[in-house]
Amino acid sequence: AGMAGGFLMEIRRGTQSALLVIRYAAAAEDRGTPVEVSVSADSLEVRSGGSCAAAALPAGVRLAPSSCRGLRRLPGDGLHMRMRVRRPPPPADLAFTLRESPKPHKKYVFYCQSCGDIIVKDRKFLRVLPLPSENWSDLVEEWCCHPNPFARSTLHPQPDDCFLGDTFFLLNSGNESHVPESPKSKENTRVICKRCKTILGETMSSDTIKYYVTEVIIQPSEGSCSPIPRSQFVQSMVAQCLLELSSAKSTFRFTVKGDNEKTYVLIWLLNSDTLLVESLGSSFSLSALALFEDTFMPSSGPVGTWNAVKVLYQPCIKCRNKDLADEWENDMGVHPLKFPSETCLELLLILGLSTASLPPSLRCMNSFQV
Repeated sequence: AGMAGGFLMEIRRGTQSALLVIRYAAAAEDRGTPVEVSVSADSLEVRSGGSCAAAALPAGVRLAPSSCRGLRRLPGDGLHMRMRVRRPPPPADLAFTLRESPKPHKKYVFYCQSCGDIIVKDRKFLRVLPLPSENWSDLVEEWCCHPNPFARSTLHPQPDDCFLGDTFFLLNSGNESHVPESPKSKENTRVICKRCKTILGETMSSDTIKYYVTEVIIQPSEGSCSPIPRSQFVQSMVAQCLLELSSAKSTFRFTVKGDNEKTYVLIWLLNSDTLLVESLGSSFSLSALALFEDTFMPSSGPVGTWNAVKVLYQPCIKCRNKDLADEWENDMGVHPLKFPSETCLELLLILGLSTASLPPSLRCMNSFQV
C-alpha cells in the first residue's frame, strides 16, 4: 500500500545522506493523532490512527536506520528527518539521451521539437566543431601584444560544417526554406517552423543560421523522431547545458536571457548528484525537490525514482531583482545562456510550479527560490 500522505526522499550521493519528508493525512495532524514511523534498510512504514502504510525502497537504495536524527514535525509539511545512506545508489548517468550531438560523416535529420516537422533533412557534416565562448574576442585583446588579428573575422560554417555553441548549433543555411530572404529587422531574422510557427532560431548572416537546442531534435537519418513532452524536453536541455558548462568552466551561476537580450532568470547550480525517491501517490509533484530531471527510472510498486539536478533561482521579469541581475551581469564568474524569449517564459513557469509543489519550509534558501 502507498503512504497515507506520501513521502519524498532526497538522497545525495556525494555526502551519502538522505532527507526524508513524510506527509501524513491532514486529519491525523488536526486531531493530534500519534504517528509512528519505522525505517528499515530497504523500506518505510507509517502507523497512524489504527492504519498502516508501507513502501519498499527501490533496488540500490539502502539506508542506515540507526543514523536517523533531526526528527521534527512542521505544520503543513509533515515529519522531517535526516539519515545516512548505507550504500549509495549507482552514479547517475548524466549523458542525457534527449540531446544528440552530431558527429562527422553521419547523416542527420533536424526536427521541430514542438510538432515533429522536418527542418533539415539528411544533412551530412564533414566537420563538427565546438565554438569558443561568446567573449573569446575580448580574451584575444587581453593576450595579444599586437592588434587583434581576428578583429574582422567571423565564424561562418561552410556547407558541410556544424558549429556547436553553448545553447545552439550554427549551420550553413544552404537552401533552407525557413531562412528569410532579406532580413531587415530583428523580427525578420527569426527562423520559424512552417507547420506550428514555433521560433526555432535566427539567421546570423545571409548564409548562417542558428538553431537553439531547446527547439530542435537531432536524430540520425536512419532513426525516427518520438514525441517528447515539451516540459520534459526543456528541463532536460537546460539541465544538460548547466552540467556541461559547470564541468568545463567551473562556473555555477548563470543568467538566462531571451533573444530580445532581456534577462529572465538567475540560476545557481546547487548540485547534480541528487536521487529523488517518491511515493507516486504523494501530495508532492513528481519534480518536487529538483527542477530538472532526466528520464524516469522505472521501479516496481508505488515508488518512483529520478536522477535530478537541483538549482536555486531568482526571476527577473517586470524589473524584479534588478540590482542582483545587474551585479551578476558584470560578474565574470557568471555565464550567460541565451534561448528564445518564449522558452525563457516556459522555463520560468516550470520553475514556479516546481517551487509551489514543495513543502513550504523547503521553497527558499538564502533568499533564492528552490
